Amino acid sequence: MSIASGARAGARWALVPVLAANMLVDALEVSATLVALPAVGSGLGAPITRVQWIVTGFAAGFGGALLLGGRLVEWFGRRRVFLAALLVFAAASLAGALADDVDLLIATRVVKGFCVALTAPTGLAIIVASVPEGEARRRAVSVYSLFGAAGFCSGLLLAGSLTGAGWRWTLAFPAPVALALFAAGLRVVPGEPAGTGGSGGGPRRYAAVAGGALTAAVLLLVYALAAGAWAGAVAAVAAGLVFVRAERASPRPLVNTALLRHAPLVRSALGAAALNGSYVGFLLVAALDLRRAGWSSWETALGFLPAGAPLALTALHSGRIAARLGPARAVAAGALAAPAGYALYPHSGGGGVRYAELVPAMSLVGLAFVLAFTALHLQATGSLPAGLQAAAGGLYQTCVQLGAALTPALASALYATSGRSAALWLVTAVGLAGAGVALAGLAPPSTDPS
Repeated sequence: MSIASGARAGARWALVPVLAANMLVDALEVSATLVALPAVGSGLGAPITRVQWIVTGFAAGFGGALLLGGRLVEWFGRRRVFLAALLVFAAASLAGALADDVDLLIATRVVKGFCVALTAPTGLAIIVASVPEGEARRRAVSVYSLFGAAGFCSGLLLAGSLTGAGWRWTLAFPAPVALALFAAGLRVVPGEPAGTGGSGGGPRRYAAVAGGALTAAVLLLVYALAAGAWAGAVAAVAAGLVFVRAERASPRPLVNTALLRHAPLVRSALGAAALNGSYVGFLLVAALDLRRAGWSSWETALGFLPAGAPLALTALHSGRIAARLGPARAVAAGALAAPAGYALYPHSGGGGVRYAELVPAMSLVGLAFVLAFTALHLQATGSLPAGLQAAAGGLYQTCVQLGAALTPALASALYATSGRSAALWLVTAVGLAGAGVALAGLAPPSTDPS
């Protein structure tokens, strides 16, 4: 190996840890705030229907901005977008930790979701562009995926450790980490040759209007579900119509309509939205319930570990698991395991939940993600031409995040008005709907990408 090629290889392997560490920080945002959520509500004197926004607002910002984020990368380049998003993410983390007003905190969570919609897919794109195809790239992508899967467990442990000292520490922790990654990124994230930033990139106005309208529609729908506000639902429909009109007028819409006719993608996106939405909704209800029963943040974090640890431990083997079972069968098994876990959680009774009751439920939910999550993505994109897979992945991930915004919003509203049982039955019903979609995928062998 020449000195020059050795230097390039060294630079690549300095780059991968920076991008992977950022993915870990992105991934821990949901689990850390789930554990801290009851303490945040108590600290700010906010009801459940308001404080749930620190979870759903993040997911709404993430899902609403993913499609537009791809265009921003085209227009301004991967390096600029990635580094700018890191800076804004750090500032929003600090602002959220210092907030004394719940509305300001919610706004910072939406902004952080928007930033993660830029950094997570862009980090993977930087790896693909910087690491040569073959074994080196496979190792790099595996490291990146492993850190993302480990982020959930890291967030639990982080929140369990810090929330006891004060919930603001949990929200502030990502700020210095993001700044450190920004400083490292300035040195290792490569620039792009002239022209790859996509300075033309099609009519930006249509894309900006469509992206803004989609984000607004999601936020308004979350508000309508959480607050039971019909005006919010009407406004969400109006924003959705603006999105559709902007898409139809654009010569290059954010959503390739041909993808909406691809049954495996649509089915997988719906199944993933149901799985992720019911999963986050279940953990939100459990976090509120355990706090009411007197559990500390650390005890809650340990109780949630069985729901996240299996995915982290099997992340490097998830593709082989899906291939061995076949994506459709793996998805169906996982989609059945999730509602089984929700059903095992005690649905009634005023007493506290014991570890012996919690662990089986959480373990089945963790198993569901091991079986279904990677398989869903493979099923969504595996039978599409290579030129459409990136667009399909963006649409699929948008649905994943929208599920995590909408189901928890409605679950929190039911928990506040009707109690634990009603919220859990809703979560279970969403999980069963996802299982129905998955089981339907077993019928036509021709649509199974395996």
